Amino acid sequence: MRRPLRRVRKAELEAADIATFRPRVAAATAESVRWLVAPGRMPFGRRAYVIGDVHGARASLDALHAQIRQDLSARPVRAATVVHLGDYIDQGPDSAGVIRALMGDPVPGARLVALLGDHERMLLDALDGDRAAATDWLWAGGGAALESWGLSPDLPREDWVAALPADQIAWLRGRPLSHREGAYLFVHAGLRPGVALDRQSRDDLLTIRQPFLSAEQPFEAVVVHGHSSVPAVAIQPNRIGLDTGAGMGGKLSCAVLEDDVVGLIAV
Repeated sequence: MRRPLRRVRKAELEAADIATFRPRVAAATAESVRWLVAPGRMPFGRRAYVIGDVHGARASLDALHAQIRQDLSARPVRAATVVHLGDYIDQGPDSAGVIRALMGDPVPGARLVALLGDHERMLLDALDGDRAAATDWLWAGGGAALESWGLSPDLPREDWVAALPADQIAWLRGRPLSHREGAYLFVHAGLRPGVALDRQSRDDLLTIRQPFLSAEQPFEAVVVHGHSSVPAVAIQPNRIGLDTGAGMGGKLSCAVLEDDVVGLIAV
């Protein structure tokens, strides 16, 4: 019988070796998570499991969802949310399988929030007739997504709408741009520094890198994002970056946020 994760006291988290904000090595299982001081705080009794860009890595997604289910079973919480930060498709081998998994109930007992990513936006814009978006999507790995739906990467663009599963496309169209819990704001790419949250553009939420990544000033919330791939999860005072290259040979990473701590899992 596996032991539940030990509840870490705040005094233990103030040690010098975990008080800085640098890329961290994630645990391979929920059992071995190391808790770190977080840059923000979750409301009492709430936990968020936040997952970076999947990019067609269905096997990794299934393994990570299994770790989350095990953690919830071992450490029940009043309210849990699983937040996906977008980019479910392209590059990896099973974009269609990733969408099917997310459309189901992968973590019973937890609310699922799946945000829009820029790769989903490229596909949707292409389906709406934007030929430049179609070219960009194929260049960014869309051919692998077409193959996962059993279609040829050379299928004429005019045939995509009829060939792709309508229920999955409708699900993608319903994805929100952001989600807020406690001190955290979850978005796909980031924020434009110096611009209020309610005035951020759709383009920046989905595609920004600089000057967001190098910004040192605090935002109105700690931003938890994907989009910009890094070798290991980056924890900074104003943001947490969770795209660690799944679908391109890297791992799929998850930040576990509760109280004023954060734990990391990667598969």
